[in-house]
Amino acid sequence: QVQLVESGGGLVQPGGSLRLSCVGSGFTLALYSVGWFRQAPGKEREEIACFSHEGGFTYYADSVKGRFTISRDTTKNTAFLQMNSLKPEDTAVYYCATRLGPGRRCPKGAMDYWGKGILVTVSP
Repeated sequence: QVQLVESGGGLVQPGGSLRLSCVGSGFTLALYSVGWFRQAPGKEREEIACFSHEGGFTYYADSVKGRFTISRDTTKNTAFLQMNSLKPEDTAVYYCATRLGPGRRCPKGAMDYWGKGILVTVSP
């Protein structure tokens, strides 16, 4: 049974950092692209970072570029999202998801498996 479990969320002050983890089970992470998404209240879920299994290509949304870093440790079947210089507008539920299909992006509608999400709140 495939499962993705996020951890590392919580409350942080503006300018602070958090590291999200996404532990996978029931599949081999190295064979999949991994994406991080977020959904703020009243907004659609958006792709913010993707680590493609095709050559390790990475994608970042403009809103997080230069502040967030996606990575993975295939020995632990785990993906990470390092988030620095956090802003109040980064407040959202964050999800990890994986897909086996080709491509360098992680289209929201094409992901195969999803975690349940974890809340990140950026507030003084």
